[in-house]
Amino acid sequence: MYDYDLLVVGSANADLVIGVERRPGAGETVLGSDLAVHPGGKGANQAAAAARLGARTALLARVGDDAYGRLLLDSQRSAGVDTVGVLVGGAPTGVALITVDPSGDNSIVVSPGANGRLAPEDVSAAGSLFHASRVVSAQLEIPLETVVEVVRNLAPESRFVLNPSPPRPLPREVLAACDPLIVNEHEAKVILGSAAVGDSPEDWARILLAKGPRSVVVTLGAEGALVASAEGVSRVPSVKVSAVDTTGAGDAFTAALACRLGAGESLAEAAAYAARVGAVTVTREGAQASFPTAAEVAEL
Repeated sequence: MYDYDLLVVGSANADLVIGVERRPGAGETVLGSDLAVHPGGKGANQAAAAARLGARTALLARVGDDAYGRLLLDSQRSAGVDTVGVLVGGAPTGVALITVDPSGDNSIVVSPGANGRLAPEDVSAAGSLFHASRVVSAQLEIPLETVVEVVRNLAPESRFVLNPSPPRPLPREVLAACDPLIVNEHEAKVILGSAAVGDSPEDWARILLAKGPRSVVVTLGAEGALVASAEGVSRVPSVKVSAVDTTGAGDAFTAALACRLGAGESLAEAAAYAARVGAVTVTREGAQASFPTAAEVAEL
C-alpha cells in the first residue's frame, strides 16, 4: 500500500565542523582544528539514517542552487534516499556552524537559508508523497506553519513523529498529531514552559502527554530513554559506548524509532532499537557519515 516506509519533512544543511579543546565563552577566541564540511540538517540527517537502516525513505526539503546544495543532494542519493521532494533555489543552502569538544559534546549555530523558505504551499503540493508514506517525520528547523501544514496533509493511516528541535511552544493541532513527540530534557522544558513541574523525566512525560500527544519519548543521553503513552511510562536502557561525537545522534535515534514504528513494533521496542542506533552513531565523527547500517547495529 505504501511506497515509502518514511517521509521526512525538514531541513538540509551543510555542517561546518571545528574541533576545539573547549568551547569559547562570551568574547573569547579559541583555536580549533581544520574545518570539515559534512552534509547535515535534522531533516536530511533523519532521511539518510533511515535509508542506511534499509527503510524506503523520501525527503521533502529545500536547498540552494549552490555547491552545498549539490553536496546534500549527492549525499542523500548515496544513502538511498528518494530526493523527488527536494526543491532547489529560493535562498542559499542552510549552514550549521558546529564546535565539538574532546568529550564529543557539541554547540551548534544554524543559518536556515533555504530551509526557511520551505513553505506550506510546498507541502500541499507534495500530497502524493504523504499518501505514499507509512510514517511522516518532522523537526523545527523549518517554519512552524509548514509543520502545521504537514499535519494537515497526513494520510488517514499515517503516523506522525515530531522532534521539536530547536524547541518552541507548539499549537494544539500539532501536539495532538504526535505519535510520538520525541524530546530531550531541554526541549521538554521549553515545551512545558510554566507547566514544568517535578524534576524527573517521568513527570515531564506525563505532563507532556496531558498536552495532547498520543505518545511521548524523552531521550536521556547516556541514561537511555523513557517512553510514555496511555499504557504507562517505562524506561529504555542505554548502550554503553565511548562517545567521539554526538552530532546527529538524536536524528539517528528519531529515524530509527520512526522506521521501527512503521514496521509494527511497540513504542518501547522501537525506542530500544533506536538507542542502539544512537549508540553506534556517537562512536564516529560527523553526522550522516556516522550513521550505521542495520547489520552494524545488529553487531552491537
